[in-house]
Amino acid sequence: MGAALIDSFGKLAITPSAGSASTDFDFLVGSWTVHNRKLKSRLCGCADWTEFDFETSTRSVLSGFGNLDESGSTLRMFDPDTRLWTIYGAFPGAVSIDLMFGSFEGSVGSFFGLDSHEGRPVICQFEWDKTDPDAPIWKQALSEDGGASWEWNWTMWFRRVGSVKC
Repeated sequence: MGAALIDSFGKLAITPSAGSASTDFDFLVGSWTVHNRKLKSRLCGCADWTEFDFETSTRSVLSGFGNLDESGSTLRMFDPDTRLWTIYGAFPGAVSIDLMFGSFEGSVGSFFGLDSHEGRPVICQFEWDKTDPDAPIWKQALSEDGGASWEWNWTMWFRRVGSVKC
């Protein structure tokens, strides 16, 4: 699996997996129902979870080197030179775009980005598991200690709507 670490300049240094390819996110093209479970508060020992559902769809863009979800809040783009995916995310109320970088090793993708939580610097990690391409799982974790430990604080279970990809 690809790896990430903080370099001497305080930036993420990410190594793509050997098999990283522009087809890694093809499974995500289509329509989905999504069940969410996320911690109510992060990085404070919280054990209370909130759950909710939503629907979304994803389409291929950039001649297959990217995809975009229906709301336009997430754009994923593959760079064939670096073999890394860049995930651009913007969420309701956001004043900036989150950037994540990474790749898939087999059915599991790992993506990392520098962020902050309540004014503290953190590393954010996304994990995509596409073992079942009709029911992939996305997870998010935060680390306050440079990646030595992680708090997994959000999981989304996707279920394909219909049997045909869009």
